[in-house]
Amino acid sequence: MMYLFATVLNGSPIKFPQISYVSILPEIILIGVAATIMLLVALIGRTRATYGYTGLGVAAALISGVWSYHLNQSVTSHGARSVIGGALAVDGFSTFFMILTSLGLIVTLLVAEAYLYKVAARGPEFVALTLLSASGAMLMESAYDLLVLFIGLEILSISLYVMVAFTTSRKLSKESAFKYFILGGFASALFLYGLALTYGATGSTNLAKIALFLSNNTLTSNGVLLAGMVLILAGLGFKVALVPFQFWTPDVYQGAPTTVTGYMSGVVKAAGFAALLRVFFVAFETLRADWQPVLLVVSVLTLLVGAVLAVVQKDVKRTLAYSSINHAGFILLGLYVATAASIGDSLYYLFAYTVMSSGTFAVISMIAHLEDRTEMSLSLTDLKGLSSKYPKVALSLAILLLAQAGAPFTIGFLAKFSVLSAVIQAHHYALGVLAMLSVVIAAVLYLRITLSMYSPVVEKRDVSDEELVQAVSLGAVAVEVEEETQVKVKSKIPLPAGIAVFIALAITIGLALDANPLVHFAAQATLLK
Repeated sequence: MMYLFATVLNGSPIKFPQISYVSILPEIILIGVAATIMLLVALIGRTRATYGYTGLGVAAALISGVWSYHLNQSVTSHGARSVIGGALAVDGFSTFFMILTSLGLIVTLLVAEAYLYKVAARGPEFVALTLLSASGAMLMESAYDLLVLFIGLEILSISLYVMVAFTTSRKLSKESAFKYFILGGFASALFLYGLALTYGATGSTNLAKIALFLSNNTLTSNGVLLAGMVLILAGLGFKVALVPFQFWTPDVYQGAPTTVTGYMSGVVKAAGFAALLRVFFVAFETLRADWQPVLLVVSVLTLLVGAVLAVVQKDVKRTLAYSSINHAGFILLGLYVATAASIGDSLYYLFAYTVMSSGTFAVISMIAHLEDRTEMSLSLTDLKGLSSKYPKVALSLAILLLAQAGAPFTIGFLAKFSVLSAVIQAHHYALGVLAMLSVVIAAVLYLRITLSMYSPVVEKRDVSDEELVQAVSLGAVAVEVEEETQVKVKSKIPLPAGIAVFIALAITIGLALDANPLVHFAAQATLLK
C-alpha cells in the first residue's frame, strides 16, 4: 500500500498485473450466474417452480467443470503457469480440484431441488449462495498467494454460514449456523494472523517467493515463521475438521440441512485440503522437518478420534460427521509422507471421498423426505425396515456406506489401499498399522447403519383388556405383543435426486472396475513450484 501511494505521489504510472480472464473463467461463470439469478428474482418475482434456477446453477457448474478440464488439457500441453501477477496457479492440481468442485456442486443442486427448496421456499437464494461458495472454493484451490487464499476462504465461508441456517424455521439449524459462524470467524482470524507472521518472517505472501526465500536463507531464529505455520494449519484445519479443530463438526453436520451437510463434507473439505496441501508442499517444503512431526500427531489423532467416536453415536448424521473426521486423517497422511506420489494418492482419496460422501448425504436427504421426518434428526432406529419399503434407496445407501468402509469392488477400497501403500513404501510401518486399525473400527459404524436398514420393524403396543381376557382364556398370559409392520410407500423419488445418487453410484462402482482414468488424472495433478 505504501508503495502504491509513493508511486502516485511521484507521478509514475501504476503497473497493474495482466488479467488472464481465460484462466479464471470457471469462477467468473459461477459468480456471474449467481448474480443473474438474483437479478431475475428481483425483476420477475418468485415462482413456485424452481427448476429454471436449478437448471441455471447446474449449467453453470457443468460449464465450469468443462472449462476446468480444458485448462487441465492446456496445462498438459503447455505446462503449468502462474497468472495475475503470480496470485493464481493454473496447474494440474488446481484444475483437478476445480473439476471435483463442479461435480460436487451439481450433486448438491440436484438434491436441493428435490427437497430443500420445498422446506425453505427460497430456491433461487440457495442456488446463488451455493454458486458463490463454490467460486470461493475454486479460488482457494488455485490460490498461489496467501492473501488470495484468505479471500477465497471468506467467500466460501460467508455463503456457507447462511446455507447452514437456510431452514430458519428450525431452531437447531439456526443454532448450528451460529456455532459455525463464531468458530469459523475465530479460525479465519487464526489464519490471518498466521499469514501476517509468515509475511513478517519472509517478506512476502506469494507461495513461490516464500519458498525461494526459505531455500536461499537460513533463519537463525524462526520462531515467528513456525508460529505462522501453526496458525495457518489451525485455520485450514478447522475447515477440514482435523483434530483438535473438529469440535464443531457433529453439531453443525446434524443441524444443517442434509443437502448442505453433503456439500460441506465434499466440496468444502476438498477446498480446505487443496489449500493445505499447496501451502505446506510448496511454500514450506524446506521446513519439512519442522512440520512433519506435527502432522504425524494430528494425523494419528484425527484417524483414531474420528473412528472411535463415530461408533458410539446414535444419530446418523453425527455418525457420518465423525466418519468424515476419520477420512480427513487418511487424506492428511499423503501430506505427511510428502512425496509427489503420496500427494497423488491423497488426491485420489479426496476425489473418492467427495463422491461417496456427497452421494451418502443425498440418499439420507431422500430418506428424510420419503419418511416424512425432520432432516435434523435421523437415528439408526428410524432406518429399520427401510429395505422393505424402499429397496432401491436402501441398496444405494448400503453401497455408498460400504464403499466408505473400503469394501472391495468400490472406489473406497482403492482409495484406502493407495494411501496405505504410500505410507508403507515410506517405511512408516507403525503409522500404517494405526491407519488399518482405524479402518477396522470405522467399518463397524458403516455396518451398523447398513444392518439397521435391513432389520425388520418391530412395533411394541399395549394389549387391550379384551385381548388380555381372550389370551387368558386360551391359557396364555401376555402384556405386550410384538408384531412386524409394513408401511406403505407415501411418495416417489424425485428425478433430480435420483440423478444425483446415480452419478455418485456410477463413479463409486465404475471407477473401481476401471481405476486407470482416475489414477492417471490424480497422478497428473502436480503442483506448480
